[in-house]
Amino acid sequence: MSVFSQFDRQLNDSERRLMAGLDSPFKIQAFLDELTYSADPFYRCPLRVLRERIAHCFDGALFAAAALRRLGFPPLVLDMLPNERDDDHLLALFKIEGHWGAIAKSNFSGLRFREPIHRTLRELVLSYFEQYYNVEGEKTLRGYTRPLNLTAYDRFGWMTSDEPLERIADRLDEIPRYWLLSKQMVENLAPVDRRTYQAGMLGVNEKGLFRPVREKP
Repeated sequence: MSVFSQFDRQLNDSERRLMAGLDSPFKIQAFLDELTYSADPFYRCPLRVLRERIAHCFDGALFAAAALRRLGFPPLVLDMLPNERDDDHLLALFKIEGHWGAIAKSNFSGLRFREPIHRTLRELVLSYFEQYYNVEGEKTLRGYTRPLNLTAYDRFGWMTSDEPLERIADRLDEIPRYWLLSKQMVENLAPVDRRTYQAGMLGVNEKGLFRPVREKP
């Protein structure tokens, strides 16, 4: 039985109609934007996200990858990597006319959808740089992983079961990484200005925020 059949046979009529309506990357993003941001320390598979209407960035990216796959895109995810004072952020990738776009669930308003206008993955990831900051107002994005194709996890039922999600998370820790900033660039970074900070925190779930350990004076 195909991964789509396993997913579809578990949907009720209302869920099938909802999934059929997610017929573009933007509509998938709009669905994720309506979900409650999860502060839970565990993962939800796409089927569970659909039913419980809650997700953090990992859950949201996998749901988006599954929904994109139904539209004919490969289920690709990419992990954006911060310094040690922030949390990573997972994107679902899609490509149209040779250009990359992304879908994401985020607690920060600036770390979500990207139009498919980016020629390279580096260019796409850098479009998030100014909005990728922690609660201390520090710009924290430092790199990204090679894309991971989730078809490798079809045999584990990643679309309908939580069990294989730890395998996916572990693999994201192992695959090649690409770094964006030199040491000198990092030292020269300015803090996030107040208006950008406030805009990015619009509607934030405080419980889901990563809080770095404050350095002692």
